[in-house]
Amino acid sequence: MIQQPSTFADAIQHRLCRGWRGYILALVAGALVTLSLAPFNLWPLGIVSLLLLAILLDRGSSFKAAKIGWFYGLGMFGGGVSWVYVSIHDYGYAPAPVAAVLTLIFCAGLGLLSAAMAYCYARWLRHSLLGNTAGFAAAVVLGEWLRSWLLTGFPWLYLGYGHIDSILAGWAPVGGVWAISFIVAYSGAVLAASLNRGRLPRGHIAVLVSLWLGGLALNQHSWVSPVDRAPLQIAMVQANISQHEKWSRSAYQRTLKTYSDLSEPLWRSQDIIIWPEAAVPNYYHNAKGFLETVAERAEHGNTTLITGIPTLQQSPGEGPGKSFNSIMAFGAGAGTYHKQRLVPFGEYIPLETWLRGLIQFFDLPMSAFSAGGSDQQPLTAGDVILAPFICYEIVYPDLVNNWLPEADLLITISNDAWFGHSIGPLQHLQMAQMRALEAGRYLLRATGSGVSAIIDQRGRIVTQSRQFQAEVLSGQASIYRGATPFAAQGTWPIILLCLAICLAVRLSTRTQP
Repeated sequence: MIQQPSTFADAIQHRLCRGWRGYILALVAGALVTLSLAPFNLWPLGIVSLLLLAILLDRGSSFKAAKIGWFYGLGMFGGGVSWVYVSIHDYGYAPAPVAAVLTLIFCAGLGLLSAAMAYCYARWLRHSLLGNTAGFAAAVVLGEWLRSWLLTGFPWLYLGYGHIDSILAGWAPVGGVWAISFIVAYSGAVLAASLNRGRLPRGHIAVLVSLWLGGLALNQHSWVSPVDRAPLQIAMVQANISQHEKWSRSAYQRTLKTYSDLSEPLWRSQDIIIWPEAAVPNYYHNAKGFLETVAERAEHGNTTLITGIPTLQQSPGEGPGKSFNSIMAFGAGAGTYHKQRLVPFGEYIPLETWLRGLIQFFDLPMSAFSAGGSDQQPLTAGDVILAPFICYEIVYPDLVNNWLPEADLLITISNDAWFGHSIGPLQHLQMAQMRALEAGRYLLRATGSGVSAIIDQRGRIVTQSRQFQAEVLSGQASIYRGATPFAAQGTWPIILLCLAICLAVRLSTRTQP
């Protein structure tokens, strides 16, 4: 007699998870993560994704779990960061087949981290109810955290980002995006355990309900306080210069005139005017005359101009010097910041000796930057302290925390034209929202082609620009003081909690008869 499946999970394992069908289901489950994030924002699908992954990893060898994890990662990154193809093909001028292969290699490589997470979970954590639930969630978060720093890091597609507008957002100032990721993964794992066992694990259901209701309660609490002063008047100039023209010598003067003309009505009415990343497409020493002119206009209006611009540091007798992707303040403000977290292949070339000149993508303009130091000073706008970030630096939670609680405002400049009309810019904006919520600070986001935005201390968008439009985005920003628990303690509490859960699972498994 053929034994029939006794639970829903058994049916999935019996009918869908055997052979290649299990790997296809893992691929689909991974792709659901993308739909839970911006611009789709279908956050329940993130829980469904983890529910399916937990069921798929419930049985079989650790090696099979690693393969399931890899397909899951391939689905997640293949769907979520497919905009890499746009950067390589449309703006890196690589032929379509080459761009497709490089994108696939990139996503497949990131999938190896998901495979490692799945292997570790199956090998050491899944042998008890605690391991199937809290242990699973801890493994997922530790995998996300590993991805934030390994090989310079790629902190994209975290589960928690999809909940910037849900009741779980209240946990962000307490434990950061990873606290929310833990609850999302734990939710999926508890539901999977319920299906696997045919009954609800009451203790875990009670914990789960408490976490969700706790998020609702925390949403009502304010961790920071507003400063008793008038809001700052902010203007961000989005010139929408085509990426194909940006570094063209023939378009250089036209670019400078565009920014100058759009800024002319603003000098006496705004406290801070922001131009985006590399708005001035030349080294500072070459554009010094132009910048001195606009700095004088800013100073006369008691305005701070902040712009992205490449800089070159050259010491006598030390060769060609170092170039940096920088952000500088002029007029009523001061300071220079050099980008610390560089984009591989976009701002520096790994294995440069071998790859330079191989294809045009490996020889892009301004792809030989050096990384700035970790001991840099913030920018200032009058008496206001600004924590600066360039492009995808804003997606690193710990890097943002390094400036807190001293910073009054967070400011990030970016050139999201590299992503084209893909979902990349909207994902990037959502991550910036999470940083504002974690920090309890207003965040000013200026981009060359959109989306520029003013984001308040609760991660809500106050005002935003349209994409691919030349416009000036104006609004107000308030200053808050104090520190959220996450700003004060950083990432380590949630990471240590996950490690403690893994240790508890291992100890409880060893003591079982």
